[in-house]
Amino acid sequence: MKSIQTTNNFDEILSTIQKSKQKAMKQVNSTLIELYWNIGEYISQKTIQENWGKSVVKELEVFIKNKEPDIKGFTSRNLWRMKQFYETYSDNKKVSSLLTQITWTNNLLILSAAKSEEEREFYLLLTSKAQYSSRELERQIRSGIFERTILANEKLSDNIKNLPQNVTNVFRDSYSLEFLDLPYKHKEKELQKALIGSLKEFILELGVGFAFIGEEYRVQVGNEDFYIDLLFYHRHLKCLVAFELKISKFKPADLGQLEFYLEALDRDIKNDDENPSIGILLCREKDDEVVEYALNRSVSPAIISEYETKLIPKKILQQKLNELYEIYELDDNKE
Repeated sequence: MKSIQTTNNFDEILSTIQKSKQKAMKQVNSTLIELYWNIGEYISQKTIQENWGKSVVKELEVFIKNKEPDIKGFTSRNLWRMKQFYETYSDNKKVSSLLTQITWTNNLLILSAAKSEEEREFYLLLTSKAQYSSRELERQIRSGIFERTILANEKLSDNIKNLPQNVTNVFRDSYSLEFLDLPYKHKEKELQKALIGSLKEFILELGVGFAFIGEEYRVQVGNEDFYIDLLFYHRHLKCLVAFELKISKFKPADLGQLEFYLEALDRDIKNDDENPSIGILLCREKDDEVVEYALNRSVSPAIISEYETKLIPKKILQQKLNELYEIYELDDNKE
């Protein structure tokens, strides 16, 4: 029988192998993206200088195939994508390092789905941090996570904005919980149980940095026990994040309960070196004007979000974002 010490030594060797393998894969991916960039730059310049068109690029595809029959991926379609890839980012030095940190497939997903420079930068940064698979990234794009995040950024209360930690791009105005497969009408306990049962998917939806602490997390105040629906810790924000679940439309009275929990967390649970706790009231729906009024008088760092049991069409989210921008533009003009 192998000793525990021997097994630990074996684990260290295996860990070293795995780290080296990951490092090698990253280097290969980086080299590949640089190759596609250089080819895209070359074709782009030739289209300008020598009027290269689709027929010439098709000849290039045939030439590569004849000279290097074992090399795949250099179809005329992909060669045009390399040109588009280069031309899209050639003037944006800010994202150049991010491009080589994600796969070519994910680069193409972002290139085809994102409609603006801001949206492309958002997905590049998000994907490089989270190391999404192509399937995970596709789901995030389909769920409109860019629009939902920007909407949340724009609606943050001053109590959130004035925190020592920067919460930009961390929270969502609405959370898409289509993976729970819940009926439209459900109970709070059913929602909580479903979220715990699909914790991996829920954390993917929450975003990078969230670590689950517990459900029905007990806090004692005086001689009474109180229970927070879901408690997380955010590694980058260095704070506790409490989720309270409501299957009904947001009511201002709901905010008092969440504020009470945040006070209990900060007084009795939070470590001295951690930042103030943040609360998320996750409701079935909300009226933004009612939310604004409620938060304006609140002294706690709270966020009111809604959840959907089905994916929200991106067009609807884009329309909401455009409407919000229009409101801000009108306010600026009044000033």
